[in-house]
Amino acid sequence: MSTFGTHFRVTTYGESHCLSVGCIVDGCPPGMALTDADIQPQMTRRRPGQSAITTPRDEKDRVEIQSGTEFGITLGTPIGMRVMNENQRKQDYGNQTMDMYPRPSHADWTYLEKYGVKASSGGGRSSARETIGRVAAGAIAEKYLREAYGVEIVAFVTSIGNEFLFPPSPAHPTCATNPEYLKLIETIDRKTVDAFLPARCPNDECSKRMVKLVADYRDRQDSIGGTVTCVVRNCPSGLGEPCFDKLEATLAHAMLSIPATKGFEIGSGFGGCQVPGSVHNDPFIKAPAIPPGAIDHPAVPRPRLTTKTNNSGGIQGGISNGAPIYFTVAFKPPATIGQAQNTATYDEETGVLEAKGRHDPCVVPRAVPIVESMAALVIMDAVLAQQARTAARSLLPPLKGVVPVLGGSKEADGA
Repeated sequence: MSTFGTHFRVTTYGESHCLSVGCIVDGCPPGMALTDADIQPQMTRRRPGQSAITTPRDEKDRVEIQSGTEFGITLGTPIGMRVMNENQRKQDYGNQTMDMYPRPSHADWTYLEKYGVKASSGGGRSSARETIGRVAAGAIAEKYLREAYGVEIVAFVTSIGNEFLFPPSPAHPTCATNPEYLKLIETIDRKTVDAFLPARCPNDECSKRMVKLVADYRDRQDSIGGTVTCVVRNCPSGLGEPCFDKLEATLAHAMLSIPATKGFEIGSGFGGCQVPGSVHNDPFIKAPAIPPGAIDHPAVPRPRLTTKTNNSGGIQGGISNGAPIYFTVAFKPPATIGQAQNTATYDEETGVLEAKGRHDPCVVPRAVPIVESMAALVIMDAVLAQQARTAARSLLPPLKGVVPVLGGSKEADGA
């Protein structure tokens, strides 16, 4: 369906070449300052036409809040947001060749099989243009998380094709054991990431190689994929709803709902399967009273323990443990390419398709704010669920002799 979330619910609408795209956000807490200016920066980071290695479609993606606020303050009612499509070119898809063929690896055929009808231009609802609503909603969620908890969410490009920011090695089959990677996870910010445009890979030499690689594929009318890594810092502990809505499960759900995604790994990921438990386990240590960058507020619980290492990626048993949450999302090469491809028509006749239109040779750099936004939606939904549980529990008389308390006395442990 087109709705994501339970407590912070986001419904997106719109197709690639319709009049407008946008979303409705239900469940935003009242009393938060919010204007178009709070949302626009992420919209601008996502928009097409940013560089020579992205689609040349020129959209400004100006967001307009339609409802749910008054005098720049959220009312607690549904927030409607709209972005007008200003640079549609349906004619790119209205030629006989494009009408005859479902594009290889695109959603043309599967949408037709599912609905019995499909949008005639730009992939319709399967287009990455649909993600505008996600990014707008994510900006709202992120503002609340930042102001209430000091949460920071930063994504960056870690590979394009065979160019890796941190190539796997025998010493470090997973980035989770690489000190350079872990330092980056702790310190990276969006200003630094965007200083490496257009690749958004925070390493000068690697970024230059990535840009050249994408340009080479673009010039050959081809495409290439890659990966985006995201870190969530200062996330409250205790988030996640086992058993089926574990925090890593909802993150995976969110990330794999983004167009062109084909893989998700959290913490040590697949490389972690190559190290023994004695290396992979995360020993507990006493946590600092206030984590760096976090907000000191009585309503914000602080864990008494943290972990010395973080192979778990900040989540254990499906519940956040207060350490940074980090994960990586894999994006396939964009399906629409200008090269001639042997394929079949809708009428089951073999033929050759040379697709037309304006498309990214690599979606990975523009996917960075989309990944950040979906992470914000997941954390926001989990925060509201936990707030409800905590508030309900606070109204009950305290339990004695059942729940372990600070110090772990025998009496407190129920012995």
